[in-house]
Amino acid sequence: MALDQSFVGRTYPPTDPYEVGREKIREFAVAVGDANPAYADPEAAKALGHRDVVAPPTFVFAITFKAAGQVIEDPQLGLDYSRVVHGDQKFAYTRPVYAGDRLTVTSTIEAIKSMAGNDILDIRGEVHDEAGEHVVTAWTKLVARAAGTEEA
Repeated sequence: MALDQSFVGRTYPPTDPYEVGREKIREFAVAVGDANPAYADPEAAKALGHRDVVAPPTFVFAITFKAAGQVIEDPQLGLDYSRVVHGDQKFAYTRPVYAGDRLTVTSTIEAIKSMAGNDILDIRGEVHDEAGEHVVTAWTKLVARAAGTEEA
């Protein structure tokens, strides 16, 4: 069943603040195989002009995808998460994410399309720091596969 187009433009409440920790940044960098010292060593980050350890560019996916859960779990939308796959991700930064940042995410449904029986859902996540300053915008594309498309 196609998702309701009237949800396009719906904005969900901001998330509770997420405190970015040095250890979380380091763990993420290790997990993605990026040995950049600015992701683990405050002095290396400062030598590059950063105020503290800086997060890899895709680090915010962890918090923006969690925030998109408000959309995914909205019973009125009717999205069957068991059929959802991640289709695409992109980011536009105003400034880097640093250890010590307290970030909130506000998710908005930007588009709902149907293609070949699949529903394609575009979600924009606006990330702000505790001062209300914009940090990054993340766009997430989710594809809810049509019924009967399972592999054996």
